[in-house]
Amino acid sequence: MRLPPERFPGESGLPLSLNTATIKRATLAEAARLAAEHGIEGIGPWRDVVEAAGGAKAARALLDGYGLTVTSLCRGGFFTDADPGARAGALADNRRAIEEAAILGTRELVLVAGGVPAGSKDLRSAREAVSAALEELVPHARRWGVRLAIEPLHPMFCADRAVVSTLGQALDLAAPFEAADVGVVVDTYHVWWDPGLFPQIERAGREGRISAYQVCDWLVPLPADTLLGRGHVGDGRIGFAPITTAVTGAGYTGYVEVEIFNQEIWDADPAATVATVVERYRRYIG
Repeated sequence: MRLPPERFPGESGLPLSLNTATIKRATLAEAARLAAEHGIEGIGPWRDVVEAAGGAKAARALLDGYGLTVTSLCRGGFFTDADPGARAGALADNRRAIEEAAILGTRELVLVAGGVPAGSKDLRSAREAVSAALEELVPHARRWGVRLAIEPLHPMFCADRAVVSTLGQALDLAAPFEAADVGVVVDTYHVWWDPGLFPQIERAGREGRISAYQVCDWLVPLPADTLLGRGHVGDGRIGFAPITTAVTGAGYTGYVEVEIFNQEIWDADPAATVATVVERYRRYIG
């Protein structure tokens, strides 16, 4: 199935990728078709849509048929459970995710660290658990040619989703490992507020660790479910040009992956959403 003649990238030099979370109710086949119809070169699938498509091998065949590059796989992680059995289960699931990423043809497995365990107030131990999990998983990831991409999340998610809150923290966790084995994700929604962001982007580039550049906007006011407070690029308070310039200036030449969690956008026609993704990419990033 051929892509239309109009392709990206634009002025930023970074091609566009559609993260499947942005059109959550679409199947992988629908997401691939819409990406192809709109001239999008990349796709970032979540594991649930890969499984629903018949698994990684079937998903790879589907995406190859549209000529799409798999830019990342979302997601692994959630390493912080204090129960030994739950921790072992998380590590086993991450090994499967590594293998799925390799089969799909992407080097980047996005990791969300996990929050402070239920019943605990020990943030330090939770962060130490993330470091220990990386040590266990890196050899397996290296064998499969996959890089573990640590994604820092905004501090409001520290308790329940990610004890890694800044790009600097993510880079410190990655530091003991080779850049080919552990990288970091720059997601505008999660890092735009950080006064130390630009030096850390420069550091990430200098160390060769930028695994992915994900974008969406910060809406005001936030909804009751803050997880769903992401909006289309340009609808919120984030200035994208300085961040994009910093990321490209740091040597990143990969994709701009649009990942939006928003119930209203999820309920909309996926085709209209993808059209808006492309239009906003052109206006604010491309």
